[in-house]
Amino acid sequence: METATMAPTMAPAITNAHKDIPGNPSTSKSSKVKLNDRSNGKPLQILSEEDWQFWIENGYIVIKNAVPKEQAKRLADFLWEFEEKDPNNPETWYAPPRAEMKMKELTNTGMVEVYNHQYLWDNRQYPKVHQAFTDIWGTEKLWVTIDRANLNLPIRPGYEYKGFIHWDYDPETKPQNVQGVLALADQNDENMGGFQCVPELYRTYDTWKLRQPENRDHFKPDVTGFEIVKVKMNAGDLLIFNSLLPHGIRANNSVNKVRLAQYISMMPAEEDNEALREWRISSWMERKAPEGYAFPGDPRGWERTKYQTAVLTKLGRKLLGLDKW
Repeated sequence: METATMAPTMAPAITNAHKDIPGNPSTSKSSKVKLNDRSNGKPLQILSEEDWQFWIENGYIVIKNAVPKEQAKRLADFLWEFEEKDPNNPETWYAPPRAEMKMKELTNTGMVEVYNHQYLWDNRQYPKVHQAFTDIWGTEKLWVTIDRANLNLPIRPGYEYKGFIHWDYDPETKPQNVQGVLALADQNDENMGGFQCVPELYRTYDTWKLRQPENRDHFKPDVTGFEIVKVKMNAGDLLIFNSLLPHGIRANNSVNKVRLAQYISMMPAEEDNEALREWRISSWMERKAPEGYAFPGDPRGWERTKYQTAVLTKLGRKLLGLDKW
């Protein structure tokens, strides 16, 4: 286990890169490496050719059983505990938010401000998850995002939210980036919260934008007339999507079903970006949350006071940046 003291805070330039946008600040907004176009001749490890075509045409793909179901359930059980809620007692589910969201659209969507617990890292460093992102990027030399989880409750009076469609990065900048979500519970009921997206707009963006007003919101498209696809997933499934795909959390209109998920993504390692590498290591070692527009953190400070630094595998050390590829 690495014990050297690392830089305590993220460099200002890194923080400012995500100051006013939703994207996760534990990696860059865009990679210098382009997404895999198969020109390197490397065979796919996890995706089939059919999967690859679906990914190219729709901007997302679901990898079935990316982590074992028992591993997904272990994290799901922990999220209930961390949130101080009883999964069998809805009376405990609804409580005021612990911290105010700067990004108001995320209020009541169930973001769980936990980032470096062992169970999160167990999923991040699971080999099949890394292999899936290797197919998407065309390189195994990746860093994983230090991101949170989601416990999305059925809507109730006083705990409403809209299932809004958005981009986390301005599509006009053509970011080379992907995002991902790991299902921790089955999400086959379209009425419950889960991932939704607009593949048709992903495919037609360049012509669609020509018909939009100049002052349009570059992060929230008008999706009038487009089909919104509600993606079904089972516990242990991993969904990877291109950051150019408009997406969002759909409203949980079920009676008593709860959507649980972990956000996981990977990007080519930036081993020459020492400030970012040191912040990532510090975040893991000291159990510190990222700071950004959509990341309020946990005012209780439970990660720092109740839990130990996660044990990393050989792969996990590389995915963090502790060891070089």
